[in-house]
Amino acid sequence: MTTPVNPLTPGLYIVATPIGNLGDLSPRAAEVLAGADVIAVEDTRVTAGLLRHIGTKRPMTPYHDHNAEHVRPQLIARMASEVVALVSDAGTPLISDPGYKLVRDARAAGHQVVTIPGPCAAIAALTLAGLPTDRFFFLGFLPAKEQARAAAIAEVAAVRATLVIYESGPRLSACLSALADGLGDREAAVTREITKKFEEAVTGTLSTLAARYADAPPRGEIVVVVAPPAPPAPMAIEDADAALAEALTRLPASKAAGEVAKAFGVDRKALYARALEMKGDSVA
Repeated sequence: MTTPVNPLTPGLYIVATPIGNLGDLSPRAAEVLAGADVIAVEDTRVTAGLLRHIGTKRPMTPYHDHNAEHVRPQLIARMASEVVALVSDAGTPLISDPGYKLVRDARAAGHQVVTIPGPCAAIAALTLAGLPTDRFFFLGFLPAKEQARAAAIAEVAAVRATLVIYESGPRLSACLSALADGLGDREAAVTREITKKFEEAVTGTLSTLAARYADAPPRGEIVVVVAPPAPPAPMAIEDADAALAEALTRLPASKAAGEVAKAFGVDRKALYARALEMKGDSVA
């Protein structure tokens, strides 16, 4: 049976829980859950199974989209003298759920807020996808309706970062097709059942992945990872000269070079040297 080693001070504890493999629950997370006066949960049945795994029972209260406005003030009041733990059914709370409002109000009330980091499906999928991870943009679940989904995709089409999206099996193929239409046929990965027995990461272009799952929707929790847009093609020297010549009618050479470099992704030093040449030609 897990028992707390050190007494916990009152406040809010944000506890990451396994996304599949129960062995991924950290010892610190287990200790906090065992020592909590109350655990705010999405589904009491799911969290009860996790508590059985660590050999403890703790009071639980449902906290989700449908009751949050009513339950949140009660939890805030309890934090003054009790340890309140917040968990989601799987992964890190606040990632694609409304938990941030509880954190915001706890801080406003002057209560301690502590995070117990651990599993997160979005981060785990990035490690499996084999796509750039230096910059990524988390979209959560895209809208279900076609027009709203297309609009959401259009908003991020120019974002120079890898995109991370949560999706369900029945909607997966339509989602991938919409992404291909809105972003172009980029490289992507479909990851599912992360940390579980049938974990997989299938890679390919958005269109080939959409075709793969069109007649065979997969089961399990799914994360789609989409490569960033390709870098722009180098600008032809003629285009650079034309843009630079126009900028020089308004700006000094250094600022003209900076403006064109930023707009077209061209080396600023080379443009500045060219600008000086052009100004010399105009003087002559």
